[in-house]
Order: sequence, then structure tokens, then C-alpha cells
Amino acid sequence: MLVKDWMSRNVITIDVNDNMQEATKRMKQHDIGMLPVIKRGKIVGIVTDRDLKRASASDATTLEVHELLYLISRIKVADIMTKDPILVPFDHTVEETAEVLLQHRISGAPVVDREGDLVGAITKGDIFRCLISLTGVGHRGIQFGFQVEDKPGSIKTVADIIRKYGGRMVSILTTYERAPKGFRQVFIRMYGVDRSRLSELKEELRLKATLLYMVDHRENIREIYGEPA
Repeated sequence: MLVKDWMSRNVITIDVNDNMQEATKRMKQHDIGMLPVIKRGKIVGIVTDRDLKRASASDATTLEVHELLYLISRIKVADIMTKDPILVPFDHTVEETAEVLLQHRISGAPVVDREGDLVGAITKGDIFRCLISLTGVGHRGIQFGFQVEDKPGSIKTVADIIRKYGGRMVSILTTYERAPKGFRQVFIRMYGVDRSRLSELKEELRLKATLLYMVDHRENIREIYGEPA
């Protein structure tokens, strides 16, 4: 899952010498909250809707509308932009990018190629789309959460049981977070299981792993089995 496959390629930008009024207009017109700032073809900064609000907030309550419009027409993007913005390489993974956005508490970032040229932009929304695709939730199947021993073959054991009941796996995700030493948590989403045999499937799975929960998205059934011992 690389950034280049999930980023927006048609990036709306603004020139460093444009004014604040033009930046506001472009954000509203394209329903975006971020504009990469360009100078002679290179990205030199970024301006966000937060920057625009902050730049006008101190005077907004005291100025008449025509005075405020005049003010924002005089302020250049260069005066309010964030210089040396956080940039994401196009060959970063989506997970790496999510980590960067979270670390810097930003909602998105411009994407650059190996030469540093702007080639796209990626936002939290793009990462959410990737997450939805990765987890396969759109198939509206069934997801089980397990806790299994952290040893070779433990995931295959439960996967084989699911296949036995006709289940076709859409995604298998795993993490060591919130799992005790020597264990891991595994989340398997599937479809194709005969729901009349679902109780049998759960009982057989319980013999090989600790069940954490089951969510049947089609039937909107949610069963939480409690925290493992």
C-alpha cells in the first residue's frame, strides 16, 4: 500500500505571491483545507484553512466587511504560510504516512517524487479509504477477533477451520498491542460462510483460539466475548 496509489494527483496549489483572498477562494471552490505553496515550480510552503482563519481572526470582529476584504486582499500567502512543510515521499507506505500525520498532528501533506517535485497530496481521508479497502469491510461479511499463541501455524489453524465452513477470507490483520507476552491478536474478515452453521464454526474456533468478538456486518449482529484471561 504505497502513497502513490492512494494520493490525490490533481493537486490545487497557490503561488507564493498570491493573496489571502485567492487562497480562501480556492479552498472554498474545491472544498479542500490545504494548499501547497509554489515558487518557480517548487514547493516552498503550505497554507491551510487554519492559517487563513488565524490570520484574519484578530481583526475580524472590529472591521467592516469591506475593510476585511481589503485586508485579506493585501496579505500575501508568503506572509501566512508554513515554511518547510512536512512532505511525504511518493514511495512511502500508507502506514508510514499515517504515522507522520499523527506525529505532527496534521490532516494531510504534499507528496513529492525523488527530485522533490510535487506529484500529489495525501490526507486522512485518503488513508481512511485505504483502510476500508485493506480490511475488506465493503464485502459486508463476518469478522472474528482472536487471541492466539505467537507461534508458527497459529493463524493457519484458525484460517483452515474457517475454510472448512466455506469461508473466503477478505483480510487478515494482526497486532501485538494489548496482547500478553507470547500471544498476538488476529482479526479475520470473511464471507461465504453458511450462517446456519455459524454456531458450529464458533465452537470449533474456541477449541483452537480465544475468541474476542464476532461482527456480522450483513445481519448487524455484534457479539463481544470479553477480555481474554
